[in-house]
Amino acid sequence: MRKSGVLLAISSLPGKYGIGCFGKEAYDFVDFLVAAGQHYWQILPLGPTGFGDSPYQSFSTFAGNPYYIDLEELIKLGLLTKKECDRADLKDGDGSVNYEKIYFGKMPLLKKAFRRFNTADKEFIRFCRNEKEWLDDYALYMACKEEEGGASFLEWDADLRTRKPSAVKEAKKRLSDEVLYYSFLQYLFFSQWGKLKKYANEAGIEIIGDIPIYVAADSADTWANPKLFQLSKDFYPTAVAGCPPDMFAVTGQLWGNPLYDWDYHKSTGYAWWIQRIRHCFRLYDVVRVDHFRGFDSYYSIPYKDPTAEFGHWVKGPGFDLFRTVRTELGDLRIIAEDLGFLTPSVYKLMKKCGYPGMKILEFAFDGNAENEYLPYNYSSNCVVYTGTHDNETVQGWYASMKPADRKRIKEFLNVKSAKNLHTEMIRLAFASVADTAVVPMQDLLGYGNEARMNTPSTMGINWMWRMKADALSKELADNLYQMTKIYGRL
Repeated sequence: MRKSGVLLAISSLPGKYGIGCFGKEAYDFVDFLVAAGQHYWQILPLGPTGFGDSPYQSFSTFAGNPYYIDLEELIKLGLLTKKECDRADLKDGDGSVNYEKIYFGKMPLLKKAFRRFNTADKEFIRFCRNEKEWLDDYALYMACKEEEGGASFLEWDADLRTRKPSAVKEAKKRLSDEVLYYSFLQYLFFSQWGKLKKYANEAGIEIIGDIPIYVAADSADTWANPKLFQLSKDFYPTAVAGCPPDMFAVTGQLWGNPLYDWDYHKSTGYAWWIQRIRHCFRLYDVVRVDHFRGFDSYYSIPYKDPTAEFGHWVKGPGFDLFRTVRTELGDLRIIAEDLGFLTPSVYKLMKKCGYPGMKILEFAFDGNAENEYLPYNYSSNCVVYTGTHDNETVQGWYASMKPADRKRIKEFLNVKSAKNLHTEMIRLAFASVADTAVVPMQDLLGYGNEARMNTPSTMGINWMWRMKADALSKELADNLYQMTKIYGRL
């Protein structure tokens, strides 16, 4: 069945309080997708973010980002007042996300809401009990982190850093109120997200979520489950993740995530991965697995190396992991992010798993007729995008090109002007044989690189774009509906 959808991060939704959230604007976006004849809403990872604000460097692979909690819902519940929320001054002058303002403005509001909340509430108690497997460690980790002024757990006192039982017991006792507060934030997050997802599903919209392959070095996962990772006895990584040098990054990409101890995972029957993926499919209907090639072989960089130049490739778990996932959880709808340099063994793993890979139109126009990203080279079992959150917008991409490349693209699309190039690129994606086509909201709106979401290997300029409140016009929905209808994706 041919389907299509739109990629828009929760943080990019419009709204009153500085960052997109699970409020009215999210429900309005679902209504827009319905009117536009779409089937999917693709989002970015929902985990709580830290330094750099990247959703791919989260404090937890299980927890949700409290920034997305809708304050207006808390006003309705009597936990906050409108006056208190307005006084927090969460808006950024240019309409983008100001994460510093959000942290220093929204988090105190949420703490105020907690003080007014009845922690004897039956639903809250039930949530804490049901999510105990990950929630207890996460809430304690965050409480300790707050006590340490936000410092990485690698900088904590040695006994607490290495989870000496007496130190953990004492922290639980000392920080019991703070632990309850961080559990409360997760209760709000999952309650609000559950209602939004239910609304979307009942309207015929499915959610494509995103699972980063790695967890952050400074995360509850690393601290609470050190055996899962390649760590020293003091919990410091022995090697970290990244990508080797290429034409885009001359010294490679140093991500800094701890690498998995795959032998240990295999000895447990991949229990943590089963738990993680099961959790994801409670949150989403389809899951995009980031950096899929890392399961075939992963790039290992010595810890504390300043660049990724001197890493080496190591064999990953391969099909054994995904066979186990299928045995334990059944056939799941997974999209494999298979971008970058792929070896024959990666292609073999993709074929064995049967998961659709990704095709990016911005990668297609290098003059090579055999380029796998050109639509006439696709098989139907793939998901085509004009670009992703890591790419330039279509209009920004075109503007940064050499004249010869611009000429090639316009000839391929049979257009004379670049004014509506984004529309023709969307048409190309929708007309392709790919079972699924997804377009970033920025490309649907025809924006330039001022709306780019992320530029890899940079910091301080990413994850900030927000859509304007009046962007979702009836005309835009009607035009997308017609294109979706023409190319059989309704």
